[in-house]
Amino acid sequence: MAWTARPLINLLTAKKWEGLHNLPTGRGFIAAPNHCTEIDPVIVGHMLYNQNVMPHFLAKEGLFRVPGLGALLRGSRQIPVERSGAGAGRSLEVARGVLDDGDAVIIYPEGTLTRDPDLWPMKGRTGAARLALNTGALVVPIAHWGAQEVFPRYAKRLHVFPRKTTRVLVGKPVDLDRFMDGPDDKATLEAMTEVIMDAITELLEQLRGEKAPAQRWDPTAHHQTLHGRFMERGEEPTDGGGTPETGDGQ
Repeated sequence: MAWTARPLINLLTAKKWEGLHNLPTGRGFIAAPNHCTEIDPVIVGHMLYNQNVMPHFLAKEGLFRVPGLGALLRGSRQIPVERSGAGAGRSLEVARGVLDDGDAVIIYPEGTLTRDPDLWPMKGRTGAARLALNTGALVVPIAHWGAQEVFPRYAKRLHVFPRKTTRVLVGKPVDLDRFMDGPDDKATLEAMTEVIMDAITELLEQLRGEKAPAQRWDPTAHHQTLHGRFMERGEEPTDGGGTPETGDGQ
């Protein structure tokens, strides 16, 4: 899979990777990137793979049933995610094994592509925090910018020319020590998630050279579902900024 993806992404984009010294060595960790385009897993995975860190993504369980793709996902030890309680437990055990082997588990705390109209990180979900609390693994915040110009959110095609530059900035592991002896309850997990999202947002501010909104976008407050698309695939932005926010209405 890497032999196919790496030459292709090198052809499509120039790359600038910063903060690589912040990646832990000799131990597994949780990588927590922002999520603004369908191709950013390739961008983040490429960066980690080139640092001799094997990336393992959480992926929808249904993808593992797709002929061909399922075999690739299982063979590369990606992690199936199920909605049921029992399935969630199995996902945690697979992720724990990956961490024990010294590899990286990539979790997008936002859970889906950001709904923020200007592509800032939105309100996070608690998956990364829960895994960190259950395993003691370090959470490494990662921000990237530029991939959305190659393949805009919900686009139908790649925008190859002119050749774009994708930037990735790796931050220091998030300080979550104060939570590690606390209860595994909703308040703790949400507080941990806020700290993680703050770290990701600060990195993205550095890459973009601008400040994020004072209040993080909350899909629920804007009557948007937490999964799937919130606009028709290929719908064009209303102006030169972000994409239109009309809510799901479903």
